[in-house]
Amino acid sequence: MDRKIKRLPDSELEIMMIIWAAGGPVTSAFVSEKLKDKKNWKITSVLTFLARLVEKGFITSRREGKINLYSPVIREEDYLKSESKSFLEKLYGNSLTTFVASLYKSNTIRDEDLAELRRFIDEASKED
Repeated sequence: MDRKIKRLPDSELEIMMIIWAAGGPVTSAFVSEKLKDKKNWKITSVLTFLARLVEKGFITSRREGKINLYSPVIREEDYLKSESKSFLEKLYGNSLTTFVASLYKSNTIRDEDLAELRRFIDEASKED
């Protein structure tokens, strides 16, 4: 993805996560149903967030009979890649080592996590 992907507020990101997970077009009722145990949002709030996501170019809206179907435009992988890069640049000077050291020093990750990371690096190195 060539263009810069804007960061989404948490509420809109939560809705995008539902749309991405669905794997196909969804209705506002579907989104509302998925949120019912997490959020106490009225359908009007869900519709507002969906409209914002359309305006921002994250999803499209297609009318089918009496309902709107919402589909992703931005892929989840592209958004996560953009967010990860931005996060690392802003908070850790683009240093993965500084980031992992910070997590380790704050006891956020354990030795098992580091071993898993080591296995990942070893596997990724073999692929190159």
